[in-house]
Amino acid sequence: MTQRIRIASRTSAMATAQVRWLVGEIERSAPGVVAEFVPVSTVGDRWAGPLAEVGGKAVFTSAVTRAVLDGRADLALHCTKDMPGDSPEPEGMVCLYPRRDDVRDVLVDPGGRRLDDLPAGTRVGTSAPRRIAQLTASHPHLKLVPVRGNADTRLALAHAGDAVDAVILAGAGLRRIGREAEATEVLDAHRMMPALGAGQLALQIWADDEAARAVLAPLVDAGATRAAVAERTLLRALAGHCHAPIAGHATAGASGEVRLAARVYAPDGSVVLGAEGVGGVPEEVGRAVAEDLVSQGADEVLAASRRA
Repeated sequence: MTQRIRIASRTSAMATAQVRWLVGEIERSAPGVVAEFVPVSTVGDRWAGPLAEVGGKAVFTSAVTRAVLDGRADLALHCTKDMPGDSPEPEGMVCLYPRRDDVRDVLVDPGGRRLDDLPAGTRVGTSAPRRIAQLTASHPHLKLVPVRGNADTRLALAHAGDAVDAVILAGAGLRRIGREAEATEVLDAHRMMPALGAGQLALQIWADDEAARAVLAPLVDAGATRAAVAERTLLRALAGHCHAPIAGHATAGASGEVRLAARVYAPDGSVVLGAEGVGGVPEEVGRAVAEDLVSQGADEVLAASRRA
């Protein structure tokens, strides 16, 4: 009897590219298993206004997860950076993490300029509070323009030049849709600290689904998992939400040691709190870095971001 695994995901170009990658990996590592795509339309995909008005990034992930909860799918495929930290994880579910992609952001400027070459008044499109806070502090002469939509839509805005002159996007996302060559500058992770979960896919299943675990086991990356757990623990400890200008990046060494650096920003970049931690237990590292940030006033800074 043929074994099937049903993959729930959004229907954007990037989401479907991620599904194609996962289907290919499953077929390569588990011959005889048939992977099926269960497309999910979310409120966030249909909403053109601010995400906060419809529940933040959770509107993307919750609808996809619901397909597993109600039995339509066996697996929910998420971008980890879209999974909020201020809402409870569904009881009885776990995330498995495959190898991680590039965590860095990129600038796409049709004129071929680098970030430091953009003149005063240049309109740079991004809606990420994390990027806005960092750019406001480092490049106050630029005009930051909120933009929404998938990567193709944002690239089209930059090339049209009507609303924005350039955009900043996740490098991993550009690669997944085959347009990484359009990046004019890759921004170093220390210069533009990435989102927690950047470049990381999450395979969300029922914890007791042994059949799905067996199919996905060859895809799980130990280092990526340890880094993701540290970052997710930090985000949950800070109750990070869609307005939260939180950035961070964890890496796992060959010995299993996890290093996590994180920052919390005021929305306008006027306050930057930073903390780092290292240890052998990812959850402990994430909690320790969060506690350090809270001791510096992170709760107050993040409360201000909710009101902004």
